[in-house]
Amino acid sequence: MSELDPGELLPSDRMQTQALEGDVTQIHRGHRYAEEGDTFTIEETTFEVIDVTDRTLGDLTAEDARAEGMDDLEGYRRLLERAHDNFEWDDDSEIVRHRFERQ
Repeated sequence: MSELDPGELLPSDRMQTQALEGDVTQIHRGHRYAEEGDTFTIEETTFEVIDVTDRTLGDLTAEDARAEGMDDLEGYRRLLERAHDNFEWDDDSEIVRHRFERQ
């Protein structure tokens, strides 16, 4: 277990604020950025990574999108397209889900 810089896992101030508010409880990334049991702190609030799972974009559900602060899966898709140059949704693309909870 290690203490992470919150910016490594949650790359924007918006996402960090949403985690503090309880609106973001997981993030999918292209690589593994944490291990189960790792912690990070935002504004004196500590979070623990409780699950790290290999998945594909095709595995994502509306529930996943809501857990990442979006209204629905289509909104999540549009966010990824804006955030990443030359992004194309491919159901077979491998991603890693990092779930966390407030301690």
